[in-house]
Amino acid sequence: MTIGTGAAAPKADRRRGVRPTRGYRVFQAVNAVILTGVVIVTLYPFVNIVARSLSDEAYLIAGKVNLVPRGFDLTAYKLVMSDSMFWTNYRNTLVYTVVGTLIAVVLTTCYAYVLSKPQLKGRGALVGIAVFTMFFSGGLIPNYVLITSLGMKNTLWAVVVPNAINVFNLLVMKAFFESLPVELEEAAAVDGLNTYGTLLRIVLPLSKAIIATMVLFYAVSFWNSWFSAFLYMDRLDLFPVTVYLRNLISGATGAQSAGGVADGDAVQAAATLQAVTIVLTTLPILAVYPFIQRFFVSGVMLGAVKG
Repeated sequence: MTIGTGAAAPKADRRRGVRPTRGYRVFQAVNAVILTGVVIVTLYPFVNIVARSLSDEAYLIAGKVNLVPRGFDLTAYKLVMSDSMFWTNYRNTLVYTVVGTLIAVVLTTCYAYVLSKPQLKGRGALVGIAVFTMFFSGGLIPNYVLITSLGMKNTLWAVVVPNAINVFNLLVMKAFFESLPVELEEAAAVDGLNTYGTLLRIVLPLSKAIIATMVLFYAVSFWNSWFSAFLYMDRLDLFPVTVYLRNLISGATGAQSAGGVADGDAVQAAATLQAVTIVLTTLPILAVYPFIQRFFVSGVMLGAVKG
């Protein structure tokens, strides 16, 4: 009993006696300062936008709104939320995001799973084709001609199809599939599962983290996308809410370039509406992110390193 206690005591003493070195403490302090600065820089614009959206127009014109709302006023929210076109565009954004994310995740998963197989003939060429598109594209005019000739102009597919596969997401998912033990698929083959059965019943259940990461990446991309709709659509009732916001911004810019005191007030009023629209547009992403944060973090780490 005494021997056991004596053997365990040095280990406990070593655990209690370990102290971080001075260099490590300095690193921790610098790291904390840098990360705090990043958090402040990241949060400041959003907090400022929220404060502007809740402030009275007179305080905005006087430039007195920073991080705290002045003259609490919800008039701008009532104006935006009473606009039927805003809700039409908002609904379009939801549809484009859900359909686009579903298609993109399915295509990216299938393509990445195929590319993760070293025995695939022509694998290098397929990877090369995908990587080539990261650096070179057909150009704006050829893409417009292609979408128009395919009859996809003023349709959902004009927004979804051109952005169906993101090569960065593809490579991250490919790296994750390559990190899975080969023995799992070999055992599935022995049990009689074909390629599709292995993917659906073995691989995908083990890939919840990376799939959640891809869903978040694609959902944010489609939610924030405006240029494709602005380029391939010419009907207001088909625009996403980001184009609605873009039109507000361009309207304020036009008023500002015209000059004059009245126009300056109009710019400030438009700026208030912009702030309200930005807040309403970002709320769904902010609401969804906490529920998939743990999958997002682990998914990025798993897809970034081939184990």
